[in-house]
Amino acid sequence: MKQFVDNFRKYLYLMSQLVKKNIKLRYRRSYLGMLWTLIEPLLTMIVLTVVFGSMLGRNSTDASFAGVPFPIYVLTGRLLYAFFSSSTNAAMKSIRQNGAMIKKVYVPKYIYPFSGILANFLIFLISLIVLVGVMLFFMARGSYGADINGYMFLAIIPLINLFVLALGVGMILATLCVFFRDIEYLWSVMLMMIMYCSAIFYFADHMSEKTQIIVKLNPLFGIIHNFRRTLFGHGMDMTLFVYTSCFSIVSLLIGLFVFYKKQDAFILNI
Repeated sequence: MKQFVDNFRKYLYLMSQLVKKNIKLRYRRSYLGMLWTLIEPLLTMIVLTVVFGSMLGRNSTDASFAGVPFPIYVLTGRLLYAFFSSSTNAAMKSIRQNGAMIKKVYVPKYIYPFSGILANFLIFLISLIVLVGVMLFFMARGSYGADINGYMFLAIIPLINLFVLALGVGMILATLCVFFRDIEYLWSVMLMMIMYCSAIFYFADHMSEKTQIIVKLNPLFGIIHNFRRTLFGHGMDMTLFVYTSCFSIVSLLIGLFVFYKKQDAFILNI
């Protein structure tokens, strides 16, 4: 652990440069650049609200989120899922994309997936400005009727949980992708399934009990649900919190173990 901390400090500057590089590459040759961090979730929210709200008649919330406009409900889920999707994809490809550097100089290899996830987390934090703006918009219109209290400050806990989960899954994917390139295609399918099981644009309480069990087994659903509950002035669902926290920590431990065991063989397969 001491060696890990010393290496982390030693290569902190390099990691910061990799984070900057990842952010710049994401918006390379884009006229609006970082503005897409704010525009993209806003446009996605509008599309999902029109499709699943107006067209399919789901423009209302259930008892758990009374007073919360449907666009805000959609936006909270979409933002957290988008971070998980983009960060795990970035971590998964990080070792292969930095293969030339890995072959030339020694750098702790965990820096590459970690910097990819951290870059996406910073972009995600910036995108939360959109959420604040949309909430203020509905408050100004008098359409926002959810509670505003101290529970809102607890929203940071699900976000930390989300970061740990993304890091754990990202480390596992980064290792597997070096040896099995098909993981990229399989993970894209998995992400689609995870999205539909995360209650981004529907309400889990409206589903049958058997379906709810399947949805609640998805740790991302528990994180999104608790983020919504705290943000909208409710306490966390402690059962989901314990489950998602344990799942995230275990995935991180597995990811670190697998990555550490296989990292010496990376150079032979990139």
